Amino acid sequence: MALQSRAVLTSKWLSESIKVQGKMRVLDTSWYLPKLRRNAKSEFKKRHIPGAAFFDIDQCCDKTSPLDHMLPSEKIFADYVGNLGIESDTHVVVYDASDFGAFSAPRVWWMFRVFGHSSVSLLNGGLKNWELEGRAVSDQYTRPAPTEFKASLNRSWIKTYEDMLDNLHTRKFQVVDARPAGRFKGLDPEPRDNTEPGHIPGSISIPFNSFLSPSSHFLPKDQLEALFARAGVDLSRPLCVLCGSAVTACHVALAAHECGHPGVSVYDGGWSEWYTRAVPENVISEGRGKHL
Repeated sequence: MALQSRAVLTSKWLSESIKVQGKMRVLDTSWYLPKLRRNAKSEFKKRHIPGAAFFDIDQCCDKTSPLDHMLPSEKIFADYVGNLGIESDTHVVVYDASDFGAFSAPRVWWMFRVFGHSSVSLLNGGLKNWELEGRAVSDQYTRPAPTEFKASLNRSWIKTYEDMLDNLHTRKFQVVDARPAGRFKGLDPEPRDNTEPGHIPGSISIPFNSFLSPSSHFLPKDQLEALFARAGVDLSRPLCVLCGSAVTACHVALAAHECGHPGVSVYDGGWSEWYTRAVPENVISEGRGKHL
C-alpha cells in the first residue's frame, strides 16, 4: 500500500480504502478527561467508522503505575494489539471522536511508532469531519480474530523524570509543553486533583490545538514549520514533548514528524508526575505554584 507511511490521511482516502478491504485496521482511539463526563467506549458502540475497533488507552497501559495510562510493556502492547487483529504488516489508521478533530488519536499514533510499527496514520479531521462530510457510521461491531503482533520498544523516545531533571542543566533537548497556555502559565486550573498549574523551567508553550485548523484538520507542513519557528523550536535539534499525562503532547510529535523531524521523545509522566516530584523552584508559575 503506497500510502502506508503517510502520517496523516484524508477521509476520502480512507473511505475508498475501506471498500477495497486491504490489510488495514481502523481504530477509534477516543479518550476524554474525566471532567468531560464522556464515555468513549459507549459512544463507540453507538457510532463509529464501519469496521473500526476500539483502542482503550486506559487498558493498554502499565496498570502498576500510579500515573495515568503510562506506556505498557512490549508484551502487554503486543497482546492488546494482536487481539485487535493487527499484525506487523497491518496498516493502522487511528481517529477519535473529539470536538477538536484530534485529541487522543495522536497518542496512539505515537504508541504504535514507539513500539516499532511505522505503518500507522491519523485520519485528518477525525470522526467529527467524517460525519460532517456525510460519510457512513455504524453501530455494528465484529470482534477481530486475534493474531500475533511483535512489539519492539524504542526507549530513546521515552523520557523519565530523571531525564527531565538532568536536562534542566545539560539542555540536551528542547522541551515543548502542549497544555493550554493558561495551565502552562499557572493561571488556569489543572483538570486533575492535587496538581497546580505551571511549567518546567525552560520549556516552551505550544498548545496542542495550535496544530489544528479552524475546521479541526492538522495544519499543512509549511504552517506547522512556521508555528515551530515562531515558538523558537529548532527542528534540527532533539525535542521532547509533554502535557498533563502525555496524550495531547503527541500532537507536537506528529507535527514535528510531518516537518521531517526524525523522532520526538515524550515525557510519559507529564506534568502530573513533574508537579508531584519537583522541588518548588522547578515549578514555574504566575499563579500559586508549589509550596512546601
